[in-house]
Amino acid sequence: MMNDDGQSDSRVVPTKSANKLMLEVGAEQMEGRGLVKGNAVESSMSRAQSRSYGMQETLRRIGQAVRREPRKEMTSLMHHVYAIAHLREAYYSLKREAAAGIDGETWQHYGEALERNLQDLCSRLGRGAYRAPAVRRVYIPKADGWLRGLGIPALEDKIVQWVVAQILSAIWEPEFKGFSYGFRRTRGTHDALDALAVGIEQRPINWVLDADIRGFFDNLSHDWLLQMIEHRVGDRRFTALIRKWLRAGVLEEGEWKLSEAGTPQGGLVSPVLANIYLHHVFDQWAQQWRKRAARGAVIIVRYADDIVVGFEQRDEAERFQRELRERLRKFELELHEEKTRLLEFGRHAAADRQRRGERKLETFNFLGFTHICGKTRAGRFTVIRKTMRKRMQTKLKELKREFRRRRHSPLKEQGQWVGAVLRGHYQYYGVPFNSASLSSFVYHVKGLWHRALSRRSQKGELAWVRFEKLVGHWIPAPRVCHPYPSQRLARRFAVIT
Repeated sequence: MMNDDGQSDSRVVPTKSANKLMLEVGAEQMEGRGLVKGNAVESSMSRAQSRSYGMQETLRRIGQAVRREPRKEMTSLMHHVYAIAHLREAYYSLKREAAAGIDGETWQHYGEALERNLQDLCSRLGRGAYRAPAVRRVYIPKADGWLRGLGIPALEDKIVQWVVAQILSAIWEPEFKGFSYGFRRTRGTHDALDALAVGIEQRPINWVLDADIRGFFDNLSHDWLLQMIEHRVGDRRFTALIRKWLRAGVLEEGEWKLSEAGTPQGGLVSPVLANIYLHHVFDQWAQQWRKRAARGAVIIVRYADDIVVGFEQRDEAERFQRELRERLRKFELELHEEKTRLLEFGRHAAADRQRRGERKLETFNFLGFTHICGKTRAGRFTVIRKTMRKRMQTKLKELKREFRRRRHSPLKEQGQWVGAVLRGHYQYYGVPFNSASLSSFVYHVKGLWHRALSRRSQKGELAWVRFEKLVGHWIPAPRVCHPYPSQRLARRFAVIT
């Protein structure tokens, strides 16, 4: 179903009640209670494991319990974390070639003695002996030229975080708002892009607030986050595990640093924690603001910490921005004043600006696309989305380095790699009205490949005609992979209002 802004409604019709025994299975011992040596831990753990379900069934039952009693705390969750079946599923869900954390452990090496390793991990989690190691921090370039810090957890951290992230998502999914799209199981970036485009095209939107939170992942408050989680989770061992990750610190250039705020980007649980934080800080507040304070139309789209809000009236947009600034400050966050923009955008923007003698239309960026006010061939207003120039430039710089590294590889191997790169690019950026950007990207990729092949020997530059004969069949033609936003939403949700 869609709400009145063209967004999907996250409300779920309650299903038949599940057996309450599910949440009581394998209830762990109280924090701080002494354990008897010998078989006590093992027998307790084996009972929990013997009655454990597959991950999907566990999540379904947790979701049913949450919807049946939406205000009740979940008091028995930790046994789901150390269930062998769940840990095993988590291991096989990880990326095989992902970078190793500070322990240097790889997916392949850990899997050589998988069952023994998982049993040991299960034992440590069950008796409270699990220790969260520091996160290895690396930096990658962003499209705007800055560096983004990524945290790489140790392999066992990734396994446990995967399970915890699934459980947290199941608990909060019924609460998340329809305009929240980031890191949710049935939603993706193109759902957010389509909802934004349809909202602007079909509602009387004249102003857009492109909001940026300064260093969100580095600055979210641990204390506030834990309070938000404890609002729904009463299992102290479960929340203590999350606290360990938040306080584990980071290892950067061999030096350990304490984590007093933030959650490292790159951790598997970080996106869910960020969603929970912004659900309480922004989503609930914004929805109430729209209902109580707005007179004109308001649309909201949030993907992780990327927020775009559309308004019919300028004074309401300015008021929302002022109050949002105060709201974030209360939770130890702040708007990035240089990157947060209120701009005139909508079906009347061109005419209104021309009437005032302002010719150039304003644009904004969201999820890798520059959004532009435009018209269809039939003359109807539409939102045109083009690949962000900085994103394309950053990608081409990466490909230039990779072509240089691969230039002496067999031609077939290079061709297969180039084809995969281009198909992946089309799969994301292949939206209506973006064909020119796709063609430009292919043109530059071919130029980079031609230059790399020309430098394989001292014979001089490779003739372009010969180059195209050699590689033409490996370069897929640019194509639009996605339907028009309204068509996709119509197919998915059946009703658009």
